[in-house]
Amino acid sequence: MSEGSGRSLAVETCALTRCFGERRALDSVDLAIEPAEIFGLLGPNGGGKSTLFRILSTLLRPTTGSASVFGYDVVGKQHAVRGEIGVVFQNPSLDIRLSVIENLRYQGAMYGLSGTELESRSNDLLDKLGLRDRRADLVGKLSGGLARRVEIAKGMLHRPRLLLLDEPSTGLDPGARIDLGRTLFDLSRAEGVTVLMTTHILEEADGCDRVAILNAGKLIACGSPEALKRELSAGVLTIEAKQPEELSQDLASTLSIDAKLVDGTIRVEDDDAAGLVEKIFAGFGDRIDSVTVGKPSLEDVFLARTGQRFDAEGTQ
Repeated sequence: MSEGSGRSLAVETCALTRCFGERRALDSVDLAIEPAEIFGLLGPNGGGKSTLFRILSTLLRPTTGSASVFGYDVVGKQHAVRGEIGVVFQNPSLDIRLSVIENLRYQGAMYGLSGTELESRSNDLLDKLGLRDRRADLVGKLSGGLARRVEIAKGMLHRPRLLLLDEPSTGLDPGARIDLGRTLFDLSRAEGVTVLMTTHILEEADGCDRVAILNAGKLIACGSPEALKRELSAGVLTIEAKQPEELSQDLASTLSIDAKLVDGTIRVEDDDAAGLVEKIFAGFGDRIDSVTVGKPSLEDVFLARTGQRFDAEGTQ
């Protein structure tokens, strides 16, 4: 595909690798993200998602392999890539002493925007992000959720085709996190912009069109959240017991149940998980503290691929 063509993938990486000394923060990662997707990079701290974010933001060069944004190579065509992307970093970049609209005007000036065009773009984004009545408010007086929306407005002011967000809901309460997810969905659909976000929050990743799961620098799964979960059994049993190792062995030998011991908890995947509860309690009820039955989650996908629980603080 030609550089910058409308048919180009929004993001494409090929054998993308980044090393820091002997440590591989990214290890031969292949990704293909379509235009107008809401795409999540899910992983624990140290998984590699922030390194990939920095490479796509042109802040870090790959060690080997390649990455492109709408056909532009992130190393050879940095200027072109920067024209295609809007970036919202994890740490706030707003001036809390300025009002909402003043922050946008300052951002616009850095992109050569001014006058009627800048005001028109600012007002349009403030409307779309539900901030029109807050335009004169000092940013320092806004809630975390509203301030995050202003950050997004800044990132969208020059009309990028790709919006990169690093842990966008960090520090937000659950309600504000849900509201932010709806805002990003509406913005993506209205503007046709591709949204790529890093996250360690499973619920946030669940709201993406597709998600790539990274662990220890490797891509371990990629697809829609529902498709990834459908690869597992229809149900998951979680069993708490005082002697879980012994119980898991007895369940396997007596009931031929594939019981896995993970961090002191017994986990059983089965299409008829609910139906197993009666059998398990009939034979081992006196040895069980609790049993929960649920549908597979992205955490179960992570567990199935790595043998480890998903730990936001890192698994290394």
